[in-house]
Amino acid sequence: MSTRFNMFDNEIGVKFAKRFANAGIAIHQSPLPASTQELVSLRASQINGCGWCIDMHTKEAAAAGETSVRLNLVAAWRESTVFTEAEQAALALAEEGTRLADAHHGVSDETWAQVRKHYDDDQVAALVCLVALINAANRLAVIVHQQGGSYEPGAFATWSN
Repeated sequence: MSTRFNMFDNEIGVKFAKRFANAGIAIHQSPLPASTQELVSLRASQINGCGWCIDMHTKEAAAAGETSVRLNLVAAWRESTVFTEAEQAALALAEEGTRLADAHHGVSDETWAQVRKHYDDDQVAALVCLVALINAANRLAVIVHQQGGSYEPGAFATWSN
């Protein structure tokens, strides 16, 4: 599989990417823990099969000090002991918010209650926006076959300039 279209070589694609990255700044600057942001982004990207985003969020998390054990267990977070209750709530929200078409109920009341138990209003807003944003990013990358493997940690920060 090769990349179908390089969004970063197109004027409209670059304009959109910069605005998209700027939208992400509000989330990155929020009180939602950075580690939770990366774990949520990684889990949604795994579900959506987005190699580009899996590559990016794994490398960004590792560069920020996340352990390989936790990164390797994100896909099986329910069957692991390395995530806090708050992180588990965020990962459940990421899964249910990503798999909207797979379940008639969307995000369950149980998951929502767990999120509200562990996060304040600003963190909840950031978490909901993050799930929406990473799903949009996954769709963009999957549509054009943007492949993983070449991402360098810190590159995302340069896209918002």
